[in-house]
Amino acid sequence: MRVLHHYWLSSGSRFVRLFLTEHKLDFLPKLEEYWRAETAFLKLNVAGSVPVLVEDDGTVLCGSYVIAEYFQDVLPDGHLLPGSASERAEIRRLFDWAAGRFEREVVQPLIHERLIRRMTGDGVPSSVVIRSALSNMNVHLAYFNHLAEHRQWLAGAKMSIADFMIAAAVSVLDYMNDIHWQEWDELKMWYARIKSRPCFRALLSDQVTGITPPPHYTNLDF
Repeated sequence: MRVLHHYWLSSGSRFVRLFLTEHKLDFLPKLEEYWRAETAFLKLNVAGSVPVLVEDDGTVLCGSYVIAEYFQDVLPDGHLLPGSASERAEIRRLFDWAAGRFEREVVQPLIHERLIRRMTGDGVPSSVVIRSALSNMNVHLAYFNHLAEHRQWLAGAKMSIADFMIAAAVSVLDYMNDIHWQEWDELKMWYARIKSRPCFRALLSDQVTGITPPPHYTNLDF
């Protein structure tokens, strides 16, 4: 069986879990504390980042976008990169936004300060970094809320990998109770729709040591 090397609060890992489950592709999850840079894991991905998917034939796929594109190529019914060339370009743009800028400016700083520092004993969390990340978060959420207000799905008329990547990142922030949902009505409605899909159930049952999600985290209707 294919093996997914992942971490609970990695946006990319969460995306791949959603993607594989949505396509009814079985996998064995293997938790990786990627910041420890274990030798065995570095042999799979010299970059030391998750997610990494190892196929039955030994093929190693590193990174959320690489994994998504691989299955779009090999699956006859891959349906999360729909539309014309220009429509797919918009999907890829938003995916890149979530996996790139949103991750760098918001998700990773918060995870590093609140979790990885504690796990590694690397000093106390920086309130300056946390405040900056939360300020950045509101800028991004305002944009996502605008998209949700004017489109059926964030990238257009059909659900896509952009929705799943943004939902994966949002779910990490929601787990840490950072989002004031009363400020983002349209985004909240979009998130409730995608959160209600069967593929989301495993994510909603995650339990990360040292962090307790808010009660609404598992509530499909908020």
